[in-house]
Amino acid sequence: MRIAEDQELDLVEISAKVDPPVCKIIDYQKYLYQQKKKAKEMKSNASKVVIKEIRFGPNTDEHDFQFKLKHAINFLQEGSKVKAYVFFRGRSILFSEQGEKLLLRFAVELEEYGKAEQMPKLEGKRMIMMLTPNKKK
Repeated sequence: MRIAEDQELDLVEISAKVDPPVCKIIDYQKYLYQQKKKAKEMKSNASKVVIKEIRFGPNTDEHDFQFKLKHAINFLQEGSKVKAYVFFRGRSILFSEQGEKLLLRFAVELEEYGKAEQMPKLEGKRMIMMLTPNKKK
């Protein structure tokens, strides 16, 4: 403790359970600052999951399908998840099997860029399917 006071630093106990206890002479405020800085840096390096949505109608024609497919390919290559859904308006809910075929075809077309996280399921007036990008090598 005397050595720490002479150097105007703090005596910090590292491991108390060992015999004799392990201590270190450091500037404690500087140590805390560096710990916060490391934690902040680790947080900024953490990847954030981005979900992009693509909306279809039950009667989406071929050109629109291809256009949305290209966008989905770009999103998956960026590393974003894609949430594809068919929105049913009014009586178009009768075409739910048509919407399911559309989403399954969408998943098959995107097979080399990403995989289906879940199969299409109907939630209210929407049939939703999630796609995750393939791992980069």
